Amino acid sequence: MTLLADLVSFLDRELRITEIPDYPGAVNGLQLANGGEVHRIIAAVDASLPVIEAAAIGGPGLLIVHHGIFWQGVQPLTGAFYRKIKIAIDAGLAIYSAHLPLDIHPVWGNNTHLAKTIGLIDPEPFLAWKNIHLGLRGTWQGSRTDLAGVLENAVGARVHICPGGPENITSIGLITGGAGSEVAKAAAAGIDTFITGEGPHWSHPLALELGINLMLAGHYATETSGVQSLAAELGRGSSLPWTFIDQPSGL
Repeated sequence: MTLLADLVSFLDRELRITEIPDYPGAVNGLQLANGGEVHRIIAAVDASLPVIEAAAIGGPGLLIVHHGIFWQGVQPLTGAFYRKIKIAIDAGLAIYSAHLPLDIHPVWGNNTHLAKTIGLIDPEPFLAWKNIHLGLRGTWQGSRTDLAGVLENAVGARVHICPGGPENITSIGLITGGAGSEVAKAAAAGIDTFITGEGPHWSHPLALELGINLMLAGHYATETSGVQSLAAELGRGSSLPWTFIDQPSGL
């Protein structure tokens, strides 16, 4: 058993929860408390009803998610939202959410993991937003076809390719999640290939016009590694067991 307060204090400090800006609905940090004790750790990408139902089995625990229970903003405690909260409280399940603080973390972050997995060389901060950088950029040597294969192996999912740039790739910028709308800024940064999870329809023709490769590897698929790394780190530090609930969206 570990105290919830100790785990939250560690997460808040290491993820710099109070320092990193985010979408208002992210509400990063502890979103739902429990009685104060944690006997296990669960990781998931989304705090959906199926995830919370699965996470509630097994006694008091801490569910760590990337997209929290307030993602859709303020809403009445009715329907599925009510059921999520009631199930979690009844089970002693605390919920902690970390969105951009986890995306950009230099050790446990989604960007860091994807960059390492595809072999990005000399990664450095990429695409400034407010007082942070949303992604990483670096060099890469190989063909567009080679990169697509490496990326599909990395995320375990199909990659959508917009072949607007060169076949032989030398520079990549990546932002996990749904950053396809940033394709113009990515092109202006001087890279030839932009990797992200998903984007709006118009990001494809715009990439063609801008002369940049755009690779969409799945919003969900590019964001599974961060919560798992974080849960594993907490497990090592507290000797608590941890599990990952896989609830892919296909998007």
